[in-house]
Amino acid sequence: MAYEGILLGMGNPLLDISAVVDEDFLKKYDIKLNNAILAEDKHLPMYEDMANKFDVEYIAGGATQNSIRVAQWMLQIPGATSYMGCIGKDKFGEEMTKNSKLAGVNVHYYEDETAPTGTCAVCVVGGERSLVANLSAANCYKSEHLKRPENWALVEKAKYFYIAGFFLTVSPESIQLVAEHAAAKNKVFMMNLSAPFICEFFRDVQEKVLPYMDYVFGNETEARTFSKVHGWETDNVEEIALKISQWPKAFGTHKRITVITQGADPVVVAEDGKGMHSLVDFCRS
Repeated sequence: MAYEGILLGMGNPLLDISAVVDEDFLKKYDIKLNNAILAEDKHLPMYEDMANKFDVEYIAGGATQNSIRVAQWMLQIPGATSYMGCIGKDKFGEEMTKNSKLAGVNVHYYEDETAPTGTCAVCVVGGERSLVANLSAANCYKSEHLKRPENWALVEKAKYFYIAGFFLTVSPESIQLVAEHAAAKNKVFMMNLSAPFICEFFRDVQEKVLPYMDYVFGNETEARTFSKVHGWETDNVEEIALKISQWPKAFGTHKRITVITQGADPVVVAEDGKGMHSLVDFCRS
């Protein structure tokens, strides 16, 4: 059972409400394409509005949970992946638990008794999408849940960790605990920049955990926002990827690899500040 629990994800479990919408809907709720934001009061009616106006699909999601489910599907070994996050004690939470377990993911959710399971509107127009997340219970995760013996055992067992930057808005303490464990045990710790607002408004907690990241993922918009926030005065994605890969590491033997996607354009990969690769060249190396 060498693969059992090999990959652990932590994040914001959300019920995705996905639909192809129109430009008028975006304007109504002040939504920009190719973006991800947290819901404000003005966005709260949009979830029911989407369901009434468009052909919606309900999917157990959230950025990290989606990635973990895909990894589980690729590995094809039940229980190879684990996941932690917070859901509500409601029918959506029950549905998410059932779906994740059916997918083979070993989920250890923290159940909040006061907040409903979180939702995320996935608005698709012309092949591009925008995400509006109403975290609700997902915003209630506590590091005390992570520290419980049955949950920390998942951390001890895992060899790889993946956490989306969105979780920095919820429990940076939990992220730091896992990051420090990964570095101390020479395991692989991976994070995603996730959204421009994470780079802008959660800079301090992002910078605190960045030295522990062995892999940094992002897209070109997030990378350029990261560059702007740090005063690098460049929009060149290759330069930015190189600079992120050169960010000082805490400790551990792994070199940092930065992977930046650019839509239909080539993926940029930088490794430890010592050279640029295309994704194809990197995979061949």
